[in-house]
Amino acid sequence: MKLIIATIKPFKLDEVREAMSKIGVNGMMVSEVKGFGTQLGHTETYRGAEYTVNYVPKIKLEIAVTDAIAEQVVEEILLTARTGKIGDGKIFIVDLEKAVRVRTGETNEEAL
Repeated sequence: MKLIIATIKPFKLDEVREAMSKIGVNGMMVSEVKGFGTQLGHTETYRGAEYTVNYVPKIKLEIAVTDAIAEQVVEEILLTARTGKIGDGKIFIVDLEKAVRVRTGETNEEAL
């Protein structure tokens, strides 16, 4: 099993969710996060005053999947979340040792 952690631009969330549903991903966790990378924040103007935004808002996705579909999930995120501009995000793939469904006690792939 793999845990796929992706950060994407907020306006891409619905597209990515639809793509995940089409390939059989049963669920994912979504969090609003802030951070910076190469983009290093940006400046904005509010009521004529310019100010610096050091942390850029992003969406963090956490998706637990079987090894069999992990690469397909990554490819779909790449296709749907990419704008070609700086700040598109990152994807991390981590080995998932164990998963347990709280309601039933099912473990590993049955819990996904």
